[in-house]
Amino acid sequence: MKKTSLIGGIKENFPSGLVVFLVALPLCLGIALASGAPPLSGVIAGIVGGLVVGTLSNSNISVSGPAAGLTAIVLTAITDLGAFELFLCAGMVAGIIQLVLGFVRAGSISNYFPNNVIEGMLAAIGIIIILKQIPHALGFDKDYEGHESIFDNGLNFNYFTELFGAVHPGAIIVTLVSIAILLAWDKIPSLKRMKMLPGALVAVVVGILLNEVFKMTGSSLAISPKHLVVLPVPQSFDDFKNLITMPDFTGFSNPKVWIVGATIAIVASIETLLCIEASDRLDKQRRITDTNLELKAQGIGNLVSSLIGGLPMTSVVVRSSANANAGATSKSSAIIHGVLLLICVLSIPMILNLIPLATLAAVLILVGYKLAKPATFKHFWHLGKFQFIPFVATVVAIVATDLLKGVGIGLAISVFYILQGNMKRAYYLSREKLNDADGINIKLAEEVSFLNKAAIKKTLKNIKSNSNVTIDARGTSYITTDVLEMIQDFANIRAKEEDINVELIGFKTSYKDYESSQDSHVLITHRRAM
Repeated sequence: MKKTSLIGGIKENFPSGLVVFLVALPLCLGIALASGAPPLSGVIAGIVGGLVVGTLSNSNISVSGPAAGLTAIVLTAITDLGAFELFLCAGMVAGIIQLVLGFVRAGSISNYFPNNVIEGMLAAIGIIIILKQIPHALGFDKDYEGHESIFDNGLNFNYFTELFGAVHPGAIIVTLVSIAILLAWDKIPSLKRMKMLPGALVAVVVGILLNEVFKMTGSSLAISPKHLVVLPVPQSFDDFKNLITMPDFTGFSNPKVWIVGATIAIVASIETLLCIEASDRLDKQRRITDTNLELKAQGIGNLVSSLIGGLPMTSVVVRSSANANAGATSKSSAIIHGVLLLICVLSIPMILNLIPLATLAAVLILVGYKLAKPATFKHFWHLGKFQFIPFVATVVAIVATDLLKGVGIGLAISVFYILQGNMKRAYYLSREKLNDADGINIKLAEEVSFLNKAAIKKTLKNIKSNSNVTIDARGTSYITTDVLEMIQDFANIRAKEEDINVELIGFKTSYKDYESSQDSHVLITHRRAM
């Protein structure tokens, strides 16, 4: 593969880094608000996720930052510990544990996530992104107006009545104009070639200008400040110093801090590994991330973030998918987004505070659609129920619950189908075939494990007296001891008692390649006297 110089990589990935910055900024602030933490703590985590984790990780698409999946844990922990400064100690503990997990190579667990579950997770996140951004797109914000969302207290269908009864025409206009610009940049070849001027930036600028025109003309279409980006604006050097919150290191003597830290480490590591698998699938070049290195990078990132007052972080699918869709080719895109967050928060927060949330909602809605497009559902439908049902179950479960629970449900259903498939794959003979006493042929599969024991046991049980049975293992490379003993008992005991003629073909006297500590039994055939 041709290597790209650092400068070339920066030039090529600046547009995608800018898009991720625009997506990450409101998410960092929103997650901090939902976590009961200082508003800037989310932005600090985003900056560290871009600069530190982005530099250390070898993932080319993944972008790290504060994760919505940790919100409930963080909110509860800050309340229980009584101070954000104590919680920062828990974040440092989480970072240390993640470093240890990376060194003991715990990242290999990601190899056991089925593709249908990963794709289901991406589609579910796409749906959630769209549903979460609809209020901003319509100018109705449940966070500010005290209304429940569709996800609160089960499925709240009254939410839609409230939503469409309080829309803001100005926000809708900004949303529609922003979507039109983004689609034009994606579809029109002449605009698509303008990589250094991404559609998201044009949409943001146009959104700001539209709202400023509404305000200057005194129009009722003007979008109120509560529907704009909100960043702290420091007025003096002391204000800058107060932006940083340091940990209270006495917290390390508090057992609760260690419990919270361990909880965050486990949840954050699982979410990161899931998101890394998803990010690798979003990478057009299909490059593979070193998951153990990723855990180490996340650990260092959480240590640094907690030291300077930031929230704990994970690899995040929303940012990563926006990064991939914007054309990122290397990790320099994630680093650029971190640099932009740092520069803009320190230098031009007053300009960023002019950005309508409706414009950012338009960017995220299109990201969500690309993750959950109908073609993905159609693809898994054509693959059959063994792939489609776990995929859809993952989608529904994540949307109805949360990321980890949904993935757990999807994995459980996927494992169920794998076990069911393995049980059938060895062979199965119906009762009608077993009635053919003149010749019953049982051909074993290449591998026969304990998963096949029940099916084989049922088949042997249904063989009637005075039958002729051939069990063919010529194409079998492995048979578990449990199954070998069961076949031996059938051939040497039951066949003799019920006058069944059994012929065993191709069985080895040993399967040491698979069971080095125990030789398989030598099987003895019993033939019925003719």
